[in-house]
Amino acid sequence: MIVDVHTHSPTHADTVPANEMRTYSGWHDGDPVQTTNSFADYAKGMEAADISIVFNIHVPDTERFVGTPANANRINEDTADFVKHDNRRIGFMSVDPNRHNWQEEMDKSLALGLVGIKLGANYQRFDPMGREALRLYGRAEKLNLPILFHTGTSPVREAPIAYAHPLVIDEVALRFPDLKIVMAHIGHPFVRETVSVIRKHPNVYADVSAIYARAWMVYEGLLFASEWGTMHKLVFGSDFPVTTPEYAMRKLRGVNDILEGTKLPRISLEQVEQIIHADALSILGLEDPRKKAKK
Repeated sequence: MIVDVHTHSPTHADTVPANEMRTYSGWHDGDPVQTTNSFADYAKGMEAADISIVFNIHVPDTERFVGTPANANRINEDTADFVKHDNRRIGFMSVDPNRHNWQEEMDKSLALGLVGIKLGANYQRFDPMGREALRLYGRAEKLNLPILFHTGTSPVREAPIAYAHPLVIDEVALRFPDLKIVMAHIGHPFVRETVSVIRKHPNVYADVSAIYARAWMVYEGLLFASEWGTMHKLVFGSDFPVTTPEYAMRKLRGVNDILEGTKLPRISLEQVEQIIHADALSILGLEDPRKKAKK
């Protein structure tokens, strides 16, 4: 089974009107990403995955953030509505500790059926070790809600890199050892630091989403994980609409292509397949939505 742990819910239920179409060229060195998309666009892009985790995130500058709908105040409602359309989807909530009502938003999102949290301290511009953020992590730990953190850099100028540096997660995990954490994008380009964090904390993992357009980044990340014995701590993700699962799998399986004619160490393709087929649901304590739908 292929579980994509990192996808953004569509911005539109129906076909995106031409005057609302948006693209962004700063996410990777490939073609510009269309950041506005429909339910049908999502379904087509996700054909290669069996299960997907879906979320969006409220940020101050929505126009530049991938997949953020126009009505930022309804992000969690829209995610919950979207996942109801297909029993292969799992919804995560967006919670902002900067807001006075974040606990009420969490309660409301739980009632909507959302079962995890996506945070981007750099995009949301909250101190990841601040008082309210720590309260949020503690509540998530108590409620068994996994958190997927954006980790690594960003092309958005106003997003502080220090807030999303992988070593922040070391501090979080030390204080909340039972909290299930996924570090997005294997912390690119700080893959060494990410590997060091997932190596020492049993409940901390990393996804490999959105690194695929940079051939050396894929290789370097997997090489460090392999050499430090943490390949089993990597889970699959695409970061749709930045990439699709099909594209991501093709790039992962081609990780050694750039090594032709060199003596550089090769990545085990068997371990690559283990990442693609990682049992992310068990890792995060989540139920298969297809089984839930049959109850």
